[in-house]
This record gives sequence, C-alpha cells and structure tokens, in this order.
Amino acid sequence: MNTWLVIAVSFGYIFLLFSVAFLAQKKSEKKNIINHPLIYALSLGVYCTAWTYYGSVGRATDDGLSFLAVYIGPTLLAPLWWIVLRKIIRISKVQRITTIADFISARYGKNISLGSIVTVFCFVGIIPYIALQLKAISESFDIITNHKYVSDGGYNFIHDSSLYVMVIMAVFTLMYGTRKISTNERHPGMVAAIAVESIVKLLAFLLIGIFITYFLFNGFGDIFSRAMEVPSLKKLMTISSDGGFNEWFWITLASGIAFILLPRQFQVSVVENRNERHIKTSMWLFPLYMLLINLFVLPVALGGSLLLSGSDVSHDYYLLGIPLQFNQNFLALFIFIGGISAATSMIIVETMALSTMFSNNLLLPFIVGNQRLKQSLGEHLSSITLWSRRFSIVLVLLLAFLYYHSLDRVYSLVSIGLISFVSVAQFAPAVVGGIFWKKGTKTAAVASILVGFVVWSYTLVLPSLVQNTAWGISLLENGAFGISGLKPFALFGLEGWGQIPHAMFWSMFLNIGTYVLVSFLTVQSQIEKNQSEIFVDIFKYSAVYESSVVWKGRASMTDIEALLSQFFGKERSRQVLTLFAKKHNIEISDDNVHVDARLVAYSERLLSGVIGSASARIMMSSVVTEEDLRMEEVLNILKESQQVIASNRELKRKSTELKSAMDELALMNEKLKETDELKDDFLSTVTHELRTPITSIRAFSEIVHDNPDLELEDRQHYLNIIIKETERLSRLISQVLDLERYESGRQKLTLSRTTNAQLIEEALEPLRQLMKEKGIELITDIKDENVPLVCDEDKIIQVLNNLLSNAMKFVEQNQGVISIVSEIKAGNFIFRIEDNGKGVATEFQELIFEKFFQAKNQLIKKPKGSGLGLAICRNILELHKGGIMVASEKDQGAVFTFYIPQYLERLIESSESNLM
Repeated sequence: MNTWLVIAVSFGYIFLLFSVAFLAQKKSEKKNIINHPLIYALSLGVYCTAWTYYGSVGRATDDGLSFLAVYIGPTLLAPLWWIVLRKIIRISKVQRITTIADFISARYGKNISLGSIVTVFCFVGIIPYIALQLKAISESFDIITNHKYVSDGGYNFIHDSSLYVMVIMAVFTLMYGTRKISTNERHPGMVAAIAVESIVKLLAFLLIGIFITYFLFNGFGDIFSRAMEVPSLKKLMTISSDGGFNEWFWITLASGIAFILLPRQFQVSVVENRNERHIKTSMWLFPLYMLLINLFVLPVALGGSLLLSGSDVSHDYYLLGIPLQFNQNFLALFIFIGGISAATSMIIVETMALSTMFSNNLLLPFIVGNQRLKQSLGEHLSSITLWSRRFSIVLVLLLAFLYYHSLDRVYSLVSIGLISFVSVAQFAPAVVGGIFWKKGTKTAAVASILVGFVVWSYTLVLPSLVQNTAWGISLLENGAFGISGLKPFALFGLEGWGQIPHAMFWSMFLNIGTYVLVSFLTVQSQIEKNQSEIFVDIFKYSAVYESSVVWKGRASMTDIEALLSQFFGKERSRQVLTLFAKKHNIEISDDNVHVDARLVAYSERLLSGVIGSASARIMMSSVVTEEDLRMEEVLNILKESQQVIASNRELKRKSTELKSAMDELALMNEKLKETDELKDDFLSTVTHELRTPITSIRAFSEIVHDNPDLELEDRQHYLNIIIKETERLSRLISQVLDLERYESGRQKLTLSRTTNAQLIEEALEPLRQLMKEKGIELITDIKDENVPLVCDEDKIIQVLNNLLSNAMKFVEQNQGVISIVSEIKAGNFIFRIEDNGKGVATEFQELIFEKFFQAKNQLIKKPKGSGLGLAICRNILELHKGGIMVASEKDQGAVFTFYIPQYLERLIESSESNLM
C-alpha cells in the first residue's frame, strides 16, 4: 500500500483524536459532558492494548484457547469491583491520591522510600510494556506499507516509524496530561479520546472478524471443520491438560490484579472516576466489551493459519496479513487504524501516570528533602513540578524506544505483556492488605514488594537478558552457584510449569508470606496506625474526614499561605483557604500561630494532589511544629465528627418531617373547610330540590281540596302532577340514600350474565319517545354483542340512563344527535355516549363527577337536578372494577366513556379470596 496514504490517514486519525480531546476539554470547562457511565466504561478499554489487538491472535495461533485467561481475569473479578475498586476510589478522593505509588505510600505512613520503590519498579515493569506498543505500531506500519516486515542491517531514523509514534505520543500527552499542576484534577479531553479509541479498535476487530469468518469462509462451522482436518490446528481448539490448569489460573489471577493496579488502569478507573455509581455499569459493560473484542480471535487465528500457511507473516499480524493477501487494502488500512487506537491509548495514559509518579515520588522528595535545594528552588517548585512531569514523559517514551530497539524485537507481544502483568501483581499484597487489614506495616510492605520483585526479576527478567551467554546457559541448566533448586525456570524444584505461572506462583507466595510475617513481627508508627484506621474504615469516616481534626501542633497562617502559593499562586491559595474556613466556621488571622488544625490538614491534602502525600508531608513539616496524634485521639476526633453529622442529619430529618406534617395539616384543614362549604351548599341544594316538589304537591292538593266542583278532567290533571312530583321526591331521596350506601361500602352487586346490546336496549326503551318528541337523532353501533357480560344489570342500566338523560338535556331541540358505541377493547367492555350539545369546559371535566359540584356553582346558574347522578355513576363503576371519563370542549359536545372488565367475575373472586 502507498506509504504516504498510510501516513496521511494515520495523521488524520490522530488529528481527529486531538480534536475530540480539545472539544471535550473545552466543553467540560463549561459543562460536565464526560460524566457518563458509558464514557467511563469505554475508557477502561485502555486495558485492551496492542497485545489484545494483535497479540491475542498470535497467542491463539500458538497456544489455542489459553489467550482467554488474560480477559477472564478481569471478568471474574468484576463483581468484586464494587467492594475493592470502589473502596480504592473513595480512599483516593478523600486523601487526594493520584497514582498507585502514592496510594501505597499514603497507606503506610506517607513513606517516601516506599513510594520511590514502587515508582522504580513500575518503571522497570512498564517500560517494556510501552515498548511493546511501539513495536506493534512500527511493525504493523512496515507490514501495511511493504506487505512484510522489513529489517535491514543498518538503522535509518528517517524510516523508523516507531520514532514518529514516540514523538506524536509525547506531544499528545504533554498537551492533555500536563496542562495543570494539580494531578487530582481530571482530564476529560484525554478520557474522551480514549473512549473514541476503544470504539474504533472494537469496530475494526469485529469488521475483520466478520470479513474472515463470513466472506473468506462460510461461518464459524466452516473454519472449525477445516481446522479439525489439520492436526496442528485441531489441538488449538482444546484446553491442554499438560499444565493447563496452572497456566489458566495464574494468568487469570495476574490479569485480574493488573486490571486495577497497572498505572494506566489506576489512572482511568480511580483518578478519572467522577461517580462511584459508574462502577456498577462498568461491572457488566466492560466484560461485554471484552467478549466482543475476543469473539473472532480464534476464527482469525485458525483462518490465518489456513490462508497464510507458508507465508512469512508473523502470527501476531494475521489481522493485517489476511486482508492484504486478498487485496482488501482499505480494510487493512482500517485495521491498522484500530491497532493505532489500541497502542496509543495505552501509551498516553501509562506515560502520564508514570510521569506523575516520577515527579511526586522521586524528584520532588529529593528536592524538598534537601534543605539547601529547597531554599534555592523554593520559588520555582511549581514550575519545576510541571516541567519534571513533562521531562519524565519524554524520558519514559525514550526509554521505551531504546528498549524496543535493543532487546524487544526477539520477543512476542504476549510474552512482554505478561511479564509486566506479573510485575505489578507484586503490589497486590500491600494494596489489598492495606485496605482490609489494619495490622499491615510499612516495613512489611517494603519487604514484601522487594522480595516479590527479586523473584520476578530472577525468574523472568534475568533469563531473558543472559540466555544467549555462556553464564546464562549455565544458570538456566544448573541454577545459581550450581544449586539445582535455584534454576530460574524450576525454582526450589518446581518443574513442568510455564514461565509465567512459575514466576507468578513463587513471587506471590513469597510476597504474601513476607507481608504477613513481617507485619506480625514489626510495630506500626503512630501515623501508620492513623492511616490504617482511615484506609480500612474509609466508608465509616469519609463523610467526616475533611471536617475532622487529624493533626495536632502549631502553625502560622502566613507560613501556610506562603507554602501553598509556591504551587497555586498567592491569590488562589488565599481563596481556597478562605472558602474552607468559611465552610467550617473557622476564624483565620495572619498573625495567629495557633491555626485551626482542620485548616492545616486541608492544606496538606491540597499539596498531596500536586506533589504526592509523602512530599506534601515533608513540605508541611517545614512550616509547622507537629505533635504525634495518638490513635485514640484520631478515633475520638472522627467519632465526634460522625456524631455531629449524625445529629445534624437527625435534626434535619425531624425538621423535614415536622414541615411535612404541618403542610399535611394545612392541606387537611383546607379540605375540611372546602368540605364544610360543600356540605352547606349540598344541604342548600337538596333543601331546594325537596322544597320544589313538596310545594307543588301542597299547592295542587289544596286546589283539589278547596274546589270540590272541579271538572273530572282537571282533577285528573292535577292528581297526575301530584303523582309525578311525589315520584320526583322519591327519586331524590333514593339518590341520597344510594350515595350514602356506596360511600359507606355497604352497597353490594347482584351479578348476572347479559350482553352489551341488551343493556343498551333496556336503557333506551323508556327514553325513545322523549328523544322523538325533542327531535333527537339516535345512532347506535354495537359490536361484540354476543359476548357475555357479567355485571349488576340494573345498576349499569342506571348508569346508561343517567348519561343518556344528561345528553338529552343539553342538546338543541330538533338538532340533537346522540350516538352510542359499545365494543370489547383491551379486555374491557367499552361504552361510549357522544352528543353534540354544549359540552363541558376543560376546567370542570374532573369536577363534574364530584357529588357537590352543581351545588357549588348554583349562584352562576340554577342546577338541573341534585348533582348526584354522575357521582353515583362513578361509584357504581368503581364497584364493577371499572371507570368513567369525559372528553369535551365547550360548545362542541361531550363524549362520556365508561368501561367494565370483561372478566369481572374473576376479579371479584380474586379480591374476595385475598380478604379471607
């Protein structure tokens, strides 16, 4: 493929990453757009480096399914992230910890030596891992531009792609990793770029997997069946019984530990975490990501072995070799970009983490620990800190570049990655023991890490350095000093294991044993005890830590401000101290040597976020006179703070409850007033309704009584009026009594089987003549009329009769149209009565079903009837487990809809059985 095209596309992609990082950084300064669990989970994809992208295929080609152990580790330990990772995040936020070296140092008394040891060992273990990424990019570039890896005898830096990668990565990391001096400030631009890279490398791997599996072969079955015919490939699809368990177990354990303790993983999972709840999403999303990115590893490995048999393409680069073999150049170019994503994300984050460790745990402790240097450089410490990180970024990349060109070419991607995994696993006892066991001591942590790295170096690193020398051959065959029990690959007589499981077993066994044994034999210092209490019980104390006094001594505000201003500037230092003092009601004064202890502890934590906890402690000790704080005092301080917070919370809770109760009482009082008003209005309405028929009855009775000579026809007319008024009076009394029975729960249903058609017909029968007289057009549309309906027939007819009567009242003479529709829908019998009358205003559509509604409005217009009809309808339907509603606009008619469950009988039986 054309070299300049590959270079142009590569630079275009890197420019895209720069743009994403720039925009995310800019937007986050105004609004936090990166605070999303999906972004957090995708950023964890930095775990999947060039080793995953290229090396998994190479390992699968050589060893079959064993490549999965590297990804099973984090997957199996994912359920523990909420316990372990969340605790590490909480500790780091409270203590302003920014690196794994600072974490271990802070736990064991903020010890400088321990932080320095961890930093040095991280450099030794991780530099080869970064070199691995340079190797992957360089060799994949040579493959895609020359169709094979080219290696001549001389070195020409102009054609060395790894040199350009190193320079570009240095520029990117310098721009987005060292923009600010405070390392506990997050890097949203970098996180966004890493999330994009995680997506790109996943899509690229899935695309090449689909191409090989479904375009070059006829699916998984075709690849596997063809591979089964080749003996050397058949064994790749089974788990070897020869040392298989040891291989799987120890690599799985190493990968699970490395997922949290690798410097880059600590950076993205702990330092860049914005919300602990994002861990819950990552616990299932990240394992899913790893499943997808490994879905086609074995098919690609088998397909590459079948398609490229006899070619000079390395197993690690089948991803590129296969599309190039079939002239799929643009696919190969996209795969190459995916490889860049896998490698560069690791390089950027790992380099940034190592640079912070170099600055905080090697350079700055050396400067601040030397009185002469500190005095001469004190005014420039801020710029020295920033430039030391920039220098260390270049240093790390340069060392990785040199390692790649001197030693790295002879080793596979996987072997280098696993060696780095075993190296960081040596921190596990000190970290896990430090957050769950209070007895772990600084001496034990130092000793265990040293022992672990000695074993790691002897069993993995040393053999690779001397294997081509006479002394090295003797060491491997006979052991050190001719002692067979000291063979690097068969230490203490343990033979038959692979190099990685063998080294992992002995290093962890001796590491853990040393940590536990030395912890029991040594005594913690006072500050170690304090830190162990806080680390182990962080969830107990994190809420009160900032406001708690965890320092005792004397200090000058002027000195503290001067110290902070060296890193933050005078104005910002004064601002943050003033804000803290205001928040915690602390009085501050320039000439007061008895500065509040909380302010001193807060100042030290601010410095910890810039220069690390060990250096911060040294800096603070230079301006304060400190006294040892006993464990009992620390516990009392924290407990007192907890009690204050608990009391405040309880007071706040009771205040909230009181306010809620007062609001509820006020609401009940309003309801009582309204009910009282409605009761008065109701009594007025009912009295009016009763008086009208009684007055009529009395008047016409007196006419008949006082006029015995009335004509028979007139007498009959007056008596008919008396009878109708009596019936009207009876109906009103019945409605009041009915409503009382419904609301008291004494009304029962008499269920029977009928149909919707029969109910409608019986309801219409007494009304048809009245409709005819008023000139009302009646439309009926009855569906599902043969389906049995279980209900209280008389009461549903009463509902229909009431709704139809209301419709007849409000339509115009000779212009009225009333339609009745009934059907079964969603398991309910639906009845819909629609008219073209005056309608119901929107604000009254809920109120018309209240029993007192008309009475409330009788000053506006005298109500027709008592206003109880719709209230009784609603009660009837609620007894039937149904409901009623209205849809209407003023002067545009109304649609009343009510429903009854189709299987009412079952519902009632079920509710009755629940009551028994």
